[in-house]
Amino acid sequence: MSGSTPSIAPEPALPAVPDAMPDYSGYLHVAAAVIEDGAGRILLARRPTHLHQGGLWEFPGGKVEAGEAVSDALVRELQEELGICVTRAAPLIRIPYAYPDRRVLLDVWQVSAFENRAHGAEGQVVKWVERKTLRDYAFPAANRPIVAAAMLPERYLITPDPGTADAWPGFLAHLQALMEQGIRLVQLRAKHLNGAEYGELARRVIALGREHGTTVMLNTSPAIARELDADGLHLSSRSLRTLQERPLGAESWLAASCHSLTELRHAMAIGVDFAVLSPVKPTTSHPGARALGWDTFHRMTEHSGIPLYALGGMEEADIDTARVLGGQGIAAISSLWGRCG
Repeated sequence: MSGSTPSIAPEPALPAVPDAMPDYSGYLHVAAAVIEDGAGRILLARRPTHLHQGGLWEFPGGKVEAGEAVSDALVRELQEELGICVTRAAPLIRIPYAYPDRRVLLDVWQVSAFENRAHGAEGQVVKWVERKTLRDYAFPAANRPIVAAAMLPERYLITPDPGTADAWPGFLAHLQALMEQGIRLVQLRAKHLNGAEYGELARRVIALGREHGTTVMLNTSPAIARELDADGLHLSSRSLRTLQERPLGAESWLAASCHSLTELRHAMAIGVDFAVLSPVKPTTSHPGARALGWDTFHRMTEHSGIPLYALGGMEEADIDTARVLGGQGIAAISSLWGRCG
């Protein structure tokens, strides 16, 4: 990715409530691509050492010219840089990022089909890598949310109450069936269990996840998540507000529940990898909660720089809506738990 550096004006403060789309007119607008081959691998390119952030890996792309559609810029840049002709692509995430010397807006698309063999047409090093290894590579800071978006699925299952120990076999069998059907991200939520019970159940869920390639997030304290060697930690909005820095290392996933732009900004400030925004639609589990609505969800994705899941009244049919509006997908309890009977 290359292009001239725009002049940098002071960063405007985000409003407490996102009643309008943010203004990124002063940002260098870049189209970037998460390109997937038939084996599910992702294509990375290494930035030439003489460029900004040189020597680091990145997702291919380049500058959007004035008056140019992002999709057209993406097709043009990938033809020039890689020699490929894009035949199927869809928006993935938009990331505003301020470096000390420039501000960029990364318009990231997911490319799932293309013609010709990808190669470094401009002499750059390119490499196909396994999706699960993306976090092993050194990227510019602005690319880190792209890594998360590329690795995260469209569905985030939040488990219902697992009940008492005598109900766990049925709970675990159902969860295993869902993993076998393709659920790849699960949050274990079991607020009523005491420490020993929670630890016993969590270990079983984590083991199931590792057997089936499913990431398991624990809705608990950072200390317990570390003790149980969980794949990740999901912070409630209350827990989020008590933290001033990231409580886990970069090797673990960190997520948070957010209900406002203020909470989302705090989540981003402490370095969460993704967030759940709720309630987007009215929900029977919280009948008195005011729904944010899809318009507000869209504005939140534009103010954000991390993957966001929509939660609250979500059904499978809402995945496309969430994606079109800039989200990663949906988070749900009943509609995803009920995918198999």
